[in-house]
Amino acid sequence: MTADHATPVSGLGARGSGLEPRTPHPELRVGWGRGFTLAELVMVVAMVAVLAAIALPTARFTMRREREAELRLALRQMRTAIDDHKRLADQGMIQIELGTEGYPKEIENLVEGIDVVGQTVKRKFLRRIPLDPMTGKAEWGKRSYQDDADSTSWGGQNVYDVYSVSAATALDGTKYKDW
Repeated sequence: MTADHATPVSGLGARGSGLEPRTPHPELRVGWGRGFTLAELVMVVAMVAVLAAIALPTARFTMRREREAELRLALRQMRTAIDDHKRLADQGMIQIELGTEGYPKEIENLVEGIDVVGQTVKRKFLRRIPLDPMTGKAEWGKRSYQDDADSTSWGGQNVYDVYSVSAATALDGTKYKDW
């Protein structure tokens, strides 16, 4: 190939001769336009901090609301199991122990199972005793039918109701133990 037919090489002039050097654009010079200024970095860090300050309380609130929903579900499951036990006792399908008024003697009886009249298989009302999400334990406060409605001590005759033993306050301002 001769110099007359040479193809332009990058960095050479655009006039077609291919011989004049091209001057780079000022923003493309080495050392210019690469990276961020200190002001830009400070602004980005400030915006990230504001977003984190907004997101953290929201995440805590959401987690607490989820635990409250779990507590409501656990209480509903156990109270439904207690009611089912009482219903079968009232129908004469379960032998009633003296002093229990048809309610289970212990919460564990709902898991272990109760002999139903005319059946060879025990009737289980719960698979397991649910954990109290506020305390992280399977320990529940109990009330017997003979106890006062606001009693904090269990009489031991039967399990009429269950409640959380957590002394914390819910998002709506009530105590978890009053649910």
